[in-house]
Amino acid sequence: MKFSLSWLKDHLKTDAPLTDITDTMVQVGLEVEEVDNPAERLSAISVGHILTAEKHPDADKLKICRVETKEGEQQIVCGAPNARAGLKVAYAPVGTYIPGIDITLSKAKIRGVESFGMLCSASELELGEDHAGIMELDAQAKVGTALADLLQLDDPVIDFEVTPNRPDTNGVDGVARDLAAAGLGERITPQTDLVEGTFPLDQDIVIEDETLCPAFAGRIVKGVKNTPSPQWLQDRLRSIGLRPINALVDITNYISYDRARPLHVYDVSKLTGAIHIRHGRQGEKFLALDGKEYAVDESMCVIADEKSVLGLGGVMGGKASGCTEDTTDVFVECALFDALTTARTGRKTGIVSDARYRFERGVDPQTVETGMALATQLILDLCGGTASEVTIAGTVPPWDKTVDFPPAEVLRLTGMDIPDSQKEDILESLGFDVKRGGVWSVKVPSFRPDIAGKADLVEEIARIHGLHHLPTEQLPPLEVSQKPKPAMAAMRQTLSRETLFHAGYHEAITWAFCDEKAATLFGGATELTLANPISADLSMMRPSALPNLLLSVANNVARGADKVRLFEIGGGYTEDTPQGQSTVLSAVSFGTEPKAWDEDAAQADIYALKALALTALDAMGVSVGNLTTHAKGPDFFHPGRKGSLGLGPKTVLAHFGEIHPMVLKKLDVPGPVVAMEIFFDAIPAPRAKSGKTKPPLRASNLMPLTRDFAFLVEDGISAEALIKAIRGADKKLITDVRLFDVYRGKGVPEGQQSLAIEVALQPMDKTLTDDEIEAISERIIQQAQKSVGATLRG
Repeated sequence: MKFSLSWLKDHLKTDAPLTDITDTMVQVGLEVEEVDNPAERLSAISVGHILTAEKHPDADKLKICRVETKEGEQQIVCGAPNARAGLKVAYAPVGTYIPGIDITLSKAKIRGVESFGMLCSASELELGEDHAGIMELDAQAKVGTALADLLQLDDPVIDFEVTPNRPDTNGVDGVARDLAAAGLGERITPQTDLVEGTFPLDQDIVIEDETLCPAFAGRIVKGVKNTPSPQWLQDRLRSIGLRPINALVDITNYISYDRARPLHVYDVSKLTGAIHIRHGRQGEKFLALDGKEYAVDESMCVIADEKSVLGLGGVMGGKASGCTEDTTDVFVECALFDALTTARTGRKTGIVSDARYRFERGVDPQTVETGMALATQLILDLCGGTASEVTIAGTVPPWDKTVDFPPAEVLRLTGMDIPDSQKEDILESLGFDVKRGGVWSVKVPSFRPDIAGKADLVEEIARIHGLHHLPTEQLPPLEVSQKPKPAMAAMRQTLSRETLFHAGYHEAITWAFCDEKAATLFGGATELTLANPISADLSMMRPSALPNLLLSVANNVARGADKVRLFEIGGGYTEDTPQGQSTVLSAVSFGTEPKAWDEDAAQADIYALKALALTALDAMGVSVGNLTTHAKGPDFFHPGRKGSLGLGPKTVLAHFGEIHPMVLKKLDVPGPVVAMEIFFDAIPAPRAKSGKTKPPLRASNLMPLTRDFAFLVEDGISAEALIKAIRGADKKLITDVRLFDVYRGKGVPEGQQSLAIEVALQPMDKTLTDDEIEAISERIIQQAQKSVGATLRG
C-alpha cells in the first residue's frame, strides 16, 4: 500500500515531520517498507534554456542545441521533434541517472558531434506518459531552478505492509485514523453526504445467489464528459505508480486507495438488458480490462448482462463494457463480494488487481452506500451530468458487534497502568463507541472485522499507547547446568554417519514408502500396505532403505554417473519387527573409482562392504574382534556372495553382499551393486562402567616376531573359527592373527583346504628363547587341533 505525504494530509491535519510520521506508523503496527521522494531522485535535473537548435549535418532527425544551464552553455545533441530555440527544458548533466530509461549519462559522440548531457521527456523522468518530445516548461522559469521545485515534486511516497487483519488500512483514511489516535494530528476526513437522485434508475439488477454477493448498489449518471482527470488526481495516482486513464476510471482507482472501497463503472450504451450477479457457466469467456481473455467456471462470481459476461465480481471488469472518452452515460457499481469466492477466482485466473486485494481481505460492508455517494459526487464534480436514484439489490449485512471489556484487562495482560480516561480516548479515536461501567460495553465499527474479544481491545490500546512503554524486568540468572550427554542411539548414528562420510559415501534421504514390487523383493509385509498412499509407486511401508537407494543409483547412472556411493539412516518396517519399526543403516555401492596411471580401476566388492560395516561398528563401540561371520543373508543378495556379522548365530548386527541380478533386473537398476545394512536396534547396550581406572598402558621396547602356519581343515570350517582358536593359545603374547592364503588343489586332500596363518608375538619383559617360541607354537597347533580339528600341513 502506497500513499504520498500530501495525500495523507487530505485526511490528517499535522505539522509532524516525515520521520515522525513513519516512526509512528511502525509504532502502531503499520510496518513501513520504503520512503521514496521523487525530488531526491531528480535532484540533478534543472531548468535549461535552448539558445539555438540547428540541424545535425549527418542526421535528418537530430538537432545540435546550444543550451544555457546553471553550469554555463552546453552543447547537446537532441532527437526530439519539438526541440527549438527559446524553449525552457528539463536539463540533465553528464553523470545523471535517468530512471525512465535506466541509464547514467556520460559524454558521448552522436554521429561525430559531442553531446554533454540530455534534454528529457516526461516519460524518461517517470513524470508522465509523453515520450514524443522533450518537456516544455514554463517560459518564465528561471534557468538553473531545480525541476523538482518548479513542478512541486517534493512529495515523499510512503510504502507500507498491510497486515491481513487490518483491511481498513488499505485506504489512506484508515492510516490517518491510526496516526490521529496516536496523537500525531487531527483526522479531517470530510463526511460523505448521500447524493439524491433526480430520476428513477431504469436498469434492472438481479442477484441470483447472495452468497456470492450479499449487496449490489447501482445508479446511472447521464450526460457525463469523460475527459482526462484534473492534474491533482493524476498526480495522486502517478505518485503511487498508477497510470491515469480517464476521469471515470481514475475516480474509482482513487476511491479504492483513498477509502479502501473498490468500485466499477460501465458504459450504459454497452449494456444489454438486466445486470445479473451469478455463478459463471462452463464455456463462458470474457476479455478483461488487462487485455487478456479469461475462461469462466461455476465457482466464480460473474457480472453479466443478457448478452455476455461483463466482468468477474470483485476481481476485474471487462473491456467490452469499459468507459472511453465517448462515454456519456455511466452505470456505477458499488457492491459487496464474498471474500472466499473472490480469492478463489483470483487464484484460478491469476489476476492480481487492487479490487481483488481488498475484497479477499474484507471490505467494510457499511460503505456500500457511502462509497456510492463519494463516487457520485466526484463524477458530478469532474465530469458533470445528472444522477439517478440508487438501487440496492440484495441486503447490506447488518453490523452490530459489541464486546464486553473489563478495563483492568489492560494491566493484567500488558502490565501497563493506563488511566481509564486515556483508554476511552484511544478506543473512541479509533472509531469504537464506548459505554463505561463496571464492565465497559464497546461497540466495534464495521471497518474493524478483526476485533472479536476483549484481548483485541487490549491490543488496540497497547499499540496506540506505545509498546515501548511495556514494563521490563531483569530475569534471574540461570544456574549453570551440565550439558546432557547425547542419547546412545543418536550418538551411534552420528558416529556411523561420520564413518561413511569419510569412506566417500553421500547421505540420501528417501521416502519411508516404496512400491509393492520393491517391498516384496526385500521382505516387505502386505499388512503394511497404505490405505491412502500419496502415489501409486509409494503404496507400502519400506522394509528398509535399500529399494529406494537402488532406485537412486539407477537415477544417477541414467544421468551419466559412473560411480555412486549412497547411504541412509532411517526406518525399516516389517511385521516381525518389535513395534513395527527398526532403525537401519543401509549403504549401496555401484561402479569404479576413477582410473589412475599406476593402478587399475577399483570396483567395490562384498569384502569392501564387509570392511565398511566393521569400521562403522567399531566406531560405534562394538568389539569387532568378538564378531562372527556367517556365509548367509537375505534372499535379495546373490546366494554365493553374501554374509552376515553377529554376536553368535542368532544376534545379527549387519549383513552384506552383492544384490541378486534378478532383483536388479526387476527394479531396472544397472549392476553389479553391493550393499550392506547395520541394525542399530540389535547392537547391545555398552556395559556399565565399573568405576575402576583403566590399567596402565603396557608397551614393550622389544621387537615383535611372527610365525607362519599352514593348517589343513575341513571345507566347512571357516578361517574365522581357526583364527579365534589360535588367539586363545596365549592371550598375553599373541597380539595379532591374520589369514594370508587359502589353497585347494594338488597336495591337499579332497574335501579339505589349506589356510595359511600369520601369528604375531610381542614379548613384554624379555626376549623369547627358541624353546619358548617352540612351546608357544606347539600350543597354537594343539589349540587349532582341539577347537576345529586342524592339522599342520606337512
